[in-house]
Amino acid sequence: MSDCCCGSGRPYAACCEPLHAGATAGSAEALMRSRYSAFVLGLADYLLASWHPGTRPAQLTLDGGVKWLGLTIKAHQTTGPDTAMVEFVARSRSGGAAAQRLHETSRFVRDEGRWFYLDGDIS
Repeated sequence: MSDCCCGSGRPYAACCEPLHAGATAGSAEALMRSRYSAFVLGLADYLLASWHPGTRPAQLTLDGGVKWLGLTIKAHQTTGPDTAMVEFVARSRSGGAAAQRLHETSRFVRDEGRWFYLDGDIS
């Protein structure tokens, strides 16, 4: 894969791949981008591992019929020493249906030096 599917414009090998392989995200935005890429690539184990244990579901089943079309980061803000938010829009299509937009403001927390997805509000 050349360009990373998260829309950063960087090669996958220098963007989300190291995070998928276990590297620590340097920011909540980097974690958000890697989570989007994990949805695109079907990496359910990574999505669970990057979800805070306090809000993480016991299991996650991904819909293989969803085609992810792109990610736009609308805002990223540090909200405290170990908290941040990322507002994003992810576009997808399932089957022959019209494209859909998921607009979410996600909350992240840094715990023992690692960023985790906590939860989010869908607009």
